[in-house]
Formats: sequence, C-alpha cells, structure tokens
Amino acid sequence: MTQSTGRLRRGILGYGTHVPYYRLQRSSISAALGSGGGKGTRAVASYDEDATSMAVEAARGALRSFDAPIPAAVYFSSVTPPYLDKTNANAVHAALNYPGDVFAGDMVGSVRSTTAALTAALNDRRAVLVTAADVRTGRPGSGDEASLGDAGVAVMIGSDDDAPVIAEWVGGASATGEFLDRWRQPNWNYSRVWEERFGESVYKRLVTEAANDAFKATELSAADIDKVIITGLHGRAVRGAAGAAGVGEVPAAADLTASIGNTGSGHGLLALANELDQAAPDQLLMLVSLADGCDVTIFRTTDAIADYVPDNPVAEQVAGGNDGLDYAKFLTWRGFLDREPPRRPDPDAPAGPPAQRNVAWKFGFVGSRDRSSGAVHLPPQRVSVKGGAVDEMEMVPMADVEAVVTTYTIDHLAFSPSPPTIAVVVDFDGGGRFTSQLTDADPDEVEIGMRVRMTFRRMLTADGVHNYFWKATPVR
Repeated sequence: MTQSTGRLRRGILGYGTHVPYYRLQRSSISAALGSGGGKGTRAVASYDEDATSMAVEAARGALRSFDAPIPAAVYFSSVTPPYLDKTNANAVHAALNYPGDVFAGDMVGSVRSTTAALTAALNDRRAVLVTAADVRTGRPGSGDEASLGDAGVAVMIGSDDDAPVIAEWVGGASATGEFLDRWRQPNWNYSRVWEERFGESVYKRLVTEAANDAFKATELSAADIDKVIITGLHGRAVRGAAGAAGVGEVPAAADLTASIGNTGSGHGLLALANELDQAAPDQLLMLVSLADGCDVTIFRTTDAIADYVPDNPVAEQVAGGNDGLDYAKFLTWRGFLDREPPRRPDPDAPAGPPAQRNVAWKFGFVGSRDRSSGAVHLPPQRVSVKGGAVDEMEMVPMADVEAVVTTYTIDHLAFSPSPPTIAVVVDFDGGGRFTSQLTDADPDEVEIGMRVRMTFRRMLTADGVHNYFWKATPVR
C-alpha cells in the first residue's frame, strides 16, 4: 500500500451496508446444546441470502446515497463465494444494471481479499466499486458460530472529478508474514484455528511494523488520529493491536461484534461505514485490518461528509433487527440440520440460455413502459396491456420503486427452504403490478396496504445453480 499522491483527492465517494434482518440470540445456542453461546446477538443471513445478494443490497444502498458515477470496475470479495469457477461479481454487475464495458472481477478466498480489492481501487485512477460480504458460520457449539456474523458492505472509490470525495485516502502500509492462523479447505463449512497465543505473538510484530511504516509514509503520528478501527478474526490479537500500533490512547471505534458478530471480509469497511455515518469534516480515521498480516489505511474526512446522507445507517440496521430467530431454524438455514421440506416436488435448476436472454429483467428488474399509455409491464412485454401498441416500449428500472400489497396468500405446501411461502401481489408507485414472494416477514404481519420494496435474493439452488431474482420485503 502506498501514499496517496496527485492533484486530485482520491478516496471514498460513497458507501452502503447491508446487515441482515434476522438475529440469533447467542444464549439460544447454550440453551439447546448446553455449551457455546454467550451474550448478545449475531446477524444471520436469511435462507435466501448469500454473499452475492448481500453485496448487491449494500451496493444499492451506496448508489442511493449520492449521485454515483458508473464505475470502471466492480470488485467482489468474500471468503464464502456462492460460486467457484464462475465470477460472482458478474451477478452484482447485472443486478446494478451496469453496461457491458464495466469490468467485473472476484477477489475471494481469504479475509485479506477485501484489502486487496480496496488497495487496487485506491491505486486506480478510475471510479471503482468495491463490495464485500460473507455468510459466516462455525461448527455447532463452537466459538465461531456465536462470535461471527453475516453482512455486506460496498464503497465507491474515486477522485474529485468523479464525485465529491467524502473521505480522502491519506495513505497506509502493509506487513505480511506466512504463518498458520486460520484456514479452511474449499469443501469445509467451517474454519479451523491454531493456538491463539502463537498467532497473537506474530500479529503483534506485524501490527507494529505496518503502523510504523504507515505513520512514516503519511508523516502522521498517533496524536493526529481521531478514531482507530481495528478488526480481524483473531480476538486476542485484535485486543492487543492498539498497543502494538502505538494508538492505545486513541478513541476506538465500535467493533459491532456484540450486536451483529464479526462479519469477516467486510467487517473493517462495515465498522468504517459506521464511523462515517456520524463523522465530521477533517477527521482522521485509521483502519487496521489483521488477516494473514496487517494492513493500515488512513482516511481524512472532507467538507463533503457534512452533506452526505447515508441511505440506511449501520446503527439503524443494527437496531432494526429481529432477534427472534430460533436456533433450529438457524441450523437449517446453514445446512447443519436436514429437515423434511414441503411435499411439493423439488424445483428444477434454471436454464442458462433463457436467463442470459433476460438479464435486464432477471438481474436488473427492468420492466417496460408503453410510451403512449404509460402502462408499466412486469416482466417487460412487446404488446401493451392498454391500447395494444406493439414495440412502443421504453425500458424502465423498477428495483428502487416502492410498492403496496394488494392481496396475498400463505402457502404451506410450495417448496421453500423455510416454509411457509408468502406470495403477494404488489402495485408499484407510478404503475406496474407484479406477483412476488415476500421475505424477511412473519406471516402474521402481512396485510393489504403494507408498503414493500424490492430486494435481490437467491430464490433457490438446484444442481449447483443459484437462481437469483427479486423479492418484496416490508418497508420498516
């Protein structure tokens, strides 16, 4: 990592986060197993969420927060990518309805992949969208199961000629060392960890080295820093990192683990976003990430931060979670408990050619509007339902348009990993009617007139193919 140079300021133009609606009370783990658990809650991705869908939701939040440019590239980082041998960032790209000349690429496999994506974006000269998301879990009853959590985050990196920079990249430094700390083979569904004292001793040296180099490169000192954000999956090393970095007297940012857990790849950026939600101009924020080394990145907030209004602040998402998720359902969603599904036949995998032909609809939720009558069609049609005009349509993005429930049904027989299925018919503001599934909702709370918005979800997985599409979710 190098020091930011050049006439134009470069840094964060905007950001968005997605903290899943559901929470698991850690105490429910010990109540069921007699061990594990603890205090507080952890965020849990719903059965229809994965790293890709959460990255999309975080990115949508970022793009709603400011007049965002079309980036030159979209990066996706995760240690739990839904696909191998297939680029996950392509689905993010399609859901955001970006043109084909925008590059999409993955940086996956380790927590440090997010630092790699962020560093590449900061050292670019173009606008770049960085997304990171994980669905973290551990063996039932383990410390990881209780302490980890799920979330997504996105940051748009660019320069002042792209949009006002709200947090300028001042510089930073990295220190790398090969040592055995945390590992997981591709076919494992949980990680293994080496003895903590060993990792703590190695990280301490790397943190000191990276922090010293960062201060030297930026000509700053600990006394200049307003807030330090320290994240990593090695708890003991994180707790000792402030002293090793020489910033023990600097106010520490909230690490969010008590309420949503450590969210892995994107946790550092999530904690940074939480600080930016409430930051004032001219504050120096020092991000210290521990993952197979130590990476230090320093940002200075600009005057533009005062006018920036985040789409959905982290604190509001944390406070708005539903902490009533029971442990058995959590285990089912994570694949540790194989329960009897509804008696309807299992669904077939989606076919490649029709999905490719309808990318704008399937991934971007783009409908069509009749130019003469104004009728909106979902999915897009060639013939208008009003007047019968043929091929007189214009494409209209509908993903960010809210709607109202006009009727609904609760189906206990339709296939679902988490029955029952809630089907709703919704009317969109400004026109357009669509039949959709309702997610992140209890059957008892559904009612005619409920306000909903669309959210990008994984409908099902069959034959290893993830069928992504859009569902409705309550506006809370």
